[in-house]
Amino acid sequence: MTGFKISAVKGKKKPMKSIFYNRIMLGALMFGVTAFAATTVNYHLANTYKFGAASGDREYFDYITFDPDSRRLYLSHGSEVLVVNADSGEEEGKISGLKQSHGVAVVPEVGRGFISDGALGKAIIFDLKTLKVVGEAKAAPDADCIIYDPASKHVFTFNGDSHNATAIDPATGNTVGTIDLGGGPEFAVADGQGTIYNNLEDKSEVLAIDSRSLKVKSHWPIAPAGAPAPIAMDRDHRRLFIAGREPAMLVVMNADDGKVIQSFPISGGADAEVYDSKTGLIFVSTREGWVHIFHEDSPDHYSQAGKVKTELGAKTMAYDPKTARIFVDTAEFGKSPEPTKEHPHPRPAPIPGTFHLLVYAP
Repeated sequence: MTGFKISAVKGKKKPMKSIFYNRIMLGALMFGVTAFAATTVNYHLANTYKFGAASGDREYFDYITFDPDSRRLYLSHGSEVLVVNADSGEEEGKISGLKQSHGVAVVPEVGRGFISDGALGKAIIFDLKTLKVVGEAKAAPDADCIIYDPASKHVFTFNGDSHNATAIDPATGNTVGTIDLGGGPEFAVADGQGTIYNNLEDKSEVLAIDSRSLKVKSHWPIAPAGAPAPIAMDRDHRRLFIAGREPAMLVVMNADDGKVIQSFPISGGADAEVYDSKTGLIFVSTREGWVHIFHEDSPDHYSQAGKVKTELGAKTMAYDPKTARIFVDTAEFGKSPEPTKEHPHPRPAPIPGTFHLLVYAP
């Protein structure tokens, strides 16, 4: 799956005792060069799974959540969430009756899942075994990203148009607090130690939030990227991976001081990211139909490791670290509508009933 390349690290020259010694050292150096080279990864389309149209007036899809314990994928699909077996692609059930589903947070400790419904401004609570809705929690209009923070033991929704975040006690379903973010939030990631990092798309910055006190600790610009959406984290080495849309770039940031370490250009419409701690690979999926892959050569150096061609609109993604498979979903699209003054660059609309899941394997 991987091959390695890297430049030799310069150091002080040492006197060589003999030609034989020279050859040994050269061989050792070449072995080191080979062993620490930039990873190259190749993926192919392994499966395509098709699903019917969601109820409602339009085809819509957003976050994909992978639960490694149950081997389930939760696919946001308009007014429902599809529950799919990650190994077989079979539909195991659906959670219906929503208005506009966005993301899913799974909390096995309480046996519940939480769905952010942006149109209702709520988190819908369901039973992980039966998939039946058992309650709801008040959030705010445009509840979008949703995560579980193990440090505070709270579920957080990040509410785009409301410019805030809502903290929910997953055991009771009660709202325990609201955080004013001062901008439009997108994706968030928790470090497991009490800090949540959240992208503000309209401010082109990332926030560090204390998940226990519900206070914003820091604001860090993400230049040279802009308009960030997805974010992922290497928790062991305290590195954030932030994908911007305008300019379209991946930025590597120090999670303790906000310093930008490295950046790479990517295709447009980034909407999901994953970091695999076993391989050191970072995956970024985009609306233009690409998954960009980067490798963490060291905490302060990263390299491009490959690129997977997917399909137009396949912007959201999940990853199975056990099998190293990538999951993206999309639909077929019709013709783009005529440009207007309000929408000079209109996007083509998804065709109802063409929603499908694509699985890529190494």
